[in-house]
Amino acid sequence: MPAPQDSSSSPPVPLLPAIRHPFHHFLGALTVLLTLVAVGTFGYWGIERMSPLDALYMTVITLSTVGFEEIHPLSPQGRLFTIGLIAGGGALAAYAAATAIEYLSSGEWRDFLETRRQSRMLRGMKGHYLVCGYGRVGRHVTRELIEQGLRVVVIDPRPEALAGLKISDTSALIGNASDEAVLTTAGILYAKGLVACASSDAENLLIVLTARLMNPELTIVARAIDEASELKLKKAGANRVVLPYQLAAIRMITMLVRPAVADFIWEAAHVGGLELFLEQIPLRKGSCLIGQTLAQAQLRNRFNVTILGCRLPDGTLSVRPTAETVLDVGKELIALGTHAELQAFARLASGEEHGAAAP
Repeated sequence: MPAPQDSSSSPPVPLLPAIRHPFHHFLGALTVLLTLVAVGTFGYWGIERMSPLDALYMTVITLSTVGFEEIHPLSPQGRLFTIGLIAGGGALAAYAAATAIEYLSSGEWRDFLETRRQSRMLRGMKGHYLVCGYGRVGRHVTRELIEQGLRVVVIDPRPEALAGLKISDTSALIGNASDEAVLTTAGILYAKGLVACASSDAENLLIVLTARLMNPELTIVARAIDEASELKLKKAGANRVVLPYQLAAIRMITMLVRPAVADFIWEAAHVGGLELFLEQIPLRKGSCLIGQTLAQAQLRNRFNVTILGCRLPDGTLSVRPTAETVLDVGKELIALGTHAELQAFARLASGEEHGAAAP
């Protein structure tokens, strides 16, 4: 079924790796304190025949060592009892201090704060991307997604691999990405895409299969080491499969045989210090571009973007759109431009903005 869109039905608070609340470290000291208060209250009530309220008052001022005036002069037995109560309070203070020092020096408080931060980030997250596997490929994928201003959740079973992931607006989950509970915690029902780049094709196959069953509308890109795994990953539910060694070979051959082409592609992506991007821009109902031809829209003059292709609603891709190509609802334009230029064009194509008609 389609991924839910209603934020009111967001998943519960994510079940992140268990980190004890600081309160649990001081539970023993609190238990001893309550025991001393109870013993002191019953002691003064039994030895000095005080009322329960007066006995509690005497216990509190004794344990806190504030030194207020006694209810009445104490008997020898009452004074001995008070000495014991003061000694117990001192021992309690020393125990609480030692517990606090041990907790602060262990660094567990940092883990607790980090877990709370991760929980807040994951709660209600929508439209994000899951990166399953934080190896060499996963690191580059995560960095590129972040540089494009996208929200990312990284999943990896190795705590040491995620230890250095201290990037703002990036969440990290320690666990197996093929585990439904882990994917649910990562918000797969509300995610926009998933990259399966674990260390083996078998792991990626299981991740893709599980993710596809949980969210049929999710866009999944998987890495394959063995060419024989490409078809299996696609059958399991991957929209795209990437063979890194094959891509690297193609790029190296281009640099070797057609170096001018390789240089042109590199320069085009970094012209004038502005990085260019290829983006797919869907045409939606309500856009002022609907019904115009590419010549009439004058996208090059208005937005400084170049249209390289057009995907029709039936999935057919036209790599040579002409000036007479009509802009209709459901078509997707493959555009080249800077991030800002593409964003401005996308807002107009989606109908969010209504620009003036092209001259």
